[in-house]
Amino acid sequence: MDFLIPSRADRPGNDPIFTLNAEATARAAKGESIVNATIGVLLDDDGKLALMDGVAEALRDTPASVGAGYAPIAGSPEFLRGVVADVLGQRPAAEWTAAVATPGGSGAVRLAIADFLEPQQTALTTSYYWAPYRTFTDEVDRGLATFRMFDERGRLDTVDLERKLQATVESQGRGMLILNSPCHNPTGYSFDEEEWARVVEVVDRVGAAPGRERAPITVVLDVAYTHYSASGLDSCLDQVLQLAGKAMILVTWSASKAFTQYGLRVGALLAIHPDAEQRRRIQNALNYSCRGTWSNCNAGGMAAIARALTDPALRVRTENERAALKALLDRRVARWNELASTRKLRYPRYNGGFFITVFCEDAQAAAARLQQDGVFVVPISAGALRVALCAVAERDIPRLVDTIARHVAS
Repeated sequence: MDFLIPSRADRPGNDPIFTLNAEATARAAKGESIVNATIGVLLDDDGKLALMDGVAEALRDTPASVGAGYAPIAGSPEFLRGVVADVLGQRPAAEWTAAVATPGGSGAVRLAIADFLEPQQTALTTSYYWAPYRTFTDEVDRGLATFRMFDERGRLDTVDLERKLQATVESQGRGMLILNSPCHNPTGYSFDEEEWARVVEVVDRVGAAPGRERAPITVVLDVAYTHYSASGLDSCLDQVLQLAGKAMILVTWSASKAFTQYGLRVGALLAIHPDAEQRRRIQNALNYSCRGTWSNCNAGGMAAIARALTDPALRVRTENERAALKALLDRRVARWNELASTRKLRYPRYNGGFFITVFCEDAQAAAARLQQDGVFVVPISAGALRVALCAVAERDIPRLVDTIARHVAS
């Protein structure tokens, strides 16, 4: 007798990245020399979590009664105001935003899928993508399709994007496009201004195709890594906000990366639309989904992050601490690019972020060979190895590059 419903009966028991990380950690604990480039957290060069002292202090200073009490279903107003300002600054779109707190960026992506696609409908993303996107869509009985991420020049393939988005809209009457940039997970690629402009043109053109009313297309911007990018959100937002009112613009925000607080599970979903009645209905729908999914979020965490976002002195302190962490990561990126280019590894343009992806034909076999030499990376089904440079000490990068080059070429 099987009590699980059929669609849940054969699901994997653990995330493969966490499984690989556990194996690498266990081997290191036994005394092996291990380079663990699996887990997406920023570690210092001693292998410890790279923390921001200002955030830790704000957490310690949060009154126990605040942390123990229920937060509002949508999230605390101070936190949400801080997130909107962090994302949009002084742009007029800050006044066009409905917002809710979520358990990390993961909760924000899940909420976007559940409220802006019908069951059995399909979201569209790049052919290289963060694997949980498929988990989120599957869990709420939606699908995930991809367009080819890179064209023959190694740039964002907006021709295939248009083809796939058009087909999606024609088949289901609406579309959802999930884009993770800057510092794309897993490739490290950041779209430039020309690529963003072409994305906007595609969404506008597909939405306004002749012979029918404008189709509802939702653009989900996953900006979890933006604070570690070279250019930030300016080139992205100034382009995408041209779609406001023509398309639904969602932004998924995470304190996990921005404030190196992965376990705090504090995030937010912003929905941007200039029409007040649209925003009212969206806000109600999001509030209802929050209540029906996780009820409310970490009150103490939101209070501390709100302080880090809105208190002038603490904001300056945390921005300076984050800048130091970004400099740590940037040194690794520069070292990687210096060495990998001489070994002729094939990977996308990479100028910042937690991850880089190395293209190879048999990723599973290459990853297994690397593990035998004590180097752990994550194989990707699209034919690549995801390397979490965020977790690799700068002194280990030569070994990392050399080992990957030997086994990818094997």
